[in-house]
Amino acid sequence: MHCIKYAVAIFKHPIQGSKATQIHFTILTQQARTFVRPPFSNRVTHYLHRAKLIDSIRLALRSSSPNSLPSLLSNTRLLDSFVVTQALRSAPSAESALSLVEYLKETVPHFAHRQDSLRALATVLAKHRRCAELNSLIGEIEAGRFGNVRISSMNLMTWYATAGDIDEVLNVWSEYRRNEKGVCTESYNLVMRLYVQRGRDAEAVHVFCEMIDEGAIPNSRTYFVMVEHLVSRGKLDAALEVFKVLPLMRIKRTSKMYLVLVEGFVGAGRFDEVKLLLNEMWVDGMFPGRAMLVALQQMPEAGLLGEVEEFCREMMPDKRIKSIGDCGESSEDDDDEEDDHGCSEKHVDGVKLKPWLDPRALANALKHWSPEEVSALEDAKFVWTTRLVCKILRNFKSPETAWNFFCWVACQPGFDHDIYTVQRMISLLARHGIVELVENLLDKVRREGMRLPFSTIRLIIDFYGISKNADAALKVFHNERTLCGPLSKFNLMLLYSSLLRTLTKCRRGTDVLDILDEMILSGTCPDIQTLSGLMYHFATQGDIKTVQRLFAMVRQSGLEPDAYTYKILIQAYCKCERAALAWRVFEDMRNSNLRPDFATKELLVKCLWNEGKRKEAAAVEEICEDLTNVVPLAVRGHIWTVCSADLARVYDIYSSSFT
Repeated sequence: MHCIKYAVAIFKHPIQGSKATQIHFTILTQQARTFVRPPFSNRVTHYLHRAKLIDSIRLALRSSSPNSLPSLLSNTRLLDSFVVTQALRSAPSAESALSLVEYLKETVPHFAHRQDSLRALATVLAKHRRCAELNSLIGEIEAGRFGNVRISSMNLMTWYATAGDIDEVLNVWSEYRRNEKGVCTESYNLVMRLYVQRGRDAEAVHVFCEMIDEGAIPNSRTYFVMVEHLVSRGKLDAALEVFKVLPLMRIKRTSKMYLVLVEGFVGAGRFDEVKLLLNEMWVDGMFPGRAMLVALQQMPEAGLLGEVEEFCREMMPDKRIKSIGDCGESSEDDDDEEDDHGCSEKHVDGVKLKPWLDPRALANALKHWSPEEVSALEDAKFVWTTRLVCKILRNFKSPETAWNFFCWVACQPGFDHDIYTVQRMISLLARHGIVELVENLLDKVRREGMRLPFSTIRLIIDFYGISKNADAALKVFHNERTLCGPLSKFNLMLLYSSLLRTLTKCRRGTDVLDILDEMILSGTCPDIQTLSGLMYHFATQGDIKTVQRLFAMVRQSGLEPDAYTYKILIQAYCKCERAALAWRVFEDMRNSNLRPDFATKELLVKCLWNEGKRKEAAAVEEICEDLTNVVPLAVRGHIWTVCSADLARVYDIYSSSFT
């Protein structure tokens, strides 16, 4: 540790022109690297040895033997903050976590805690309601006892919420909102769920309202808390209604939402709704989990036998997994018997543990995909399942490495790619614009008679917008959308909306208008979010005539312009220095009992003033004199995604359920 600090000190204050110092620095840096990273031949081997040590520590924390932990911690070659963090996260009790920290202090005096290990310790203390030790740890961190380690307001709120101390959560939240201009959505989610757990329904609804009024953008977790709240209070119809609105707002529906709803409707004996949810789950491309299996097994045989059996087949544990082992490299003195898969069972004092496995760390270890790493991976004899492969693919940063792994795992004994792994790979390739491989996989899907979830086709088109592949997006839309089977009118509208958004990102204005005409002629009407997004795009291009045409289309389609649409139109006219037209839109907005937000009002006043329309500017100031920086609920919308009317609808459903 001293050589690391000294190397850093030289790096910060080098002696110019000193060749000896440069050589000294090189030697010390090499020593530091040798000390920090154990001398393993490759990253996968390093990962496997780490995994074995982590499992050993986890078992030692559950052992009745007092000497097992110190002997393990003496292996400083492998012991680092990462290993300690993973061990702390799985500590069975606060006492075992604290004993691990104490043993580290005695056995490995040079060990230095980092951000992750301290957060893991705090989480364990909070989970077991050890508030005195938790507050002491927080105090030490804030006092600088652990160097540059910092804790955020969200860390504090999460720990106090886990410990069940709602007063401390609210105190931290109040200070957080007072000191920070933009408060993160997760803080609202946490407080909202805490109120739900305490049965304080009105306060939970109020937090959602505050989130909207204060400018935070609700996310999937926000709506999960809302759905869970409604289901827990027996408001199943309201929960389902909120759930159905989410695709309109382009909010991703999560597997947790599906689980909560399925459990609720199974418990109520409403199996028709369960069938619809299972179908929607497939459309959304969700991989069912074991908790879903447990919920479905509660259904009587007279229920949805076909659908349940199909889902059960997908969710059942892989038959190749007989006993869970460490799947790592065994040491020379390890005499545990191994099963057919090369995995020895982990147990001590009658305790059996599922082995530690971190898909992110394993994916990172494979990032170079060298022959040595691949060989070590093969020797580990992992049991490759759909779920594990999907998790590892999700954590690859490089599409090349992901593709190498995808091809390699296809050749492993007992594993076959299914639609879940294929769609994961397709999405990753599309995000990075690797069109040829995406087309190859789509051909494979077609040849083998697979059916892609609708969400995957839409995701490909969305990702081609990120990688600026307009032609590839058009090809997928016209030629590949049949791979997900017949599309409902609503899903076709969403697919058109994704394509239009992708074309705007690629600045293909002519194609945008052609596809919009095609959409309307096919009888598919764009929603207000799509038209607002198109208006915004053409406004930024200075094409005011197209903006006017799109706004006229809003009227002709029978859609009601919301305050957000008016806002985009006013901003477009102001940017083009057409103050008279902006003033006319403002009057239309006022006649619809809507009003702009503070920033839009300021922009309008400035534009009117610059063009000599001072009477109108004064009128705007007078009409909007009560506006503050807080945007009215009616204006809440987001380009291409959320319509303020849908947001208001969700709020009405939620609030009326507890009024």
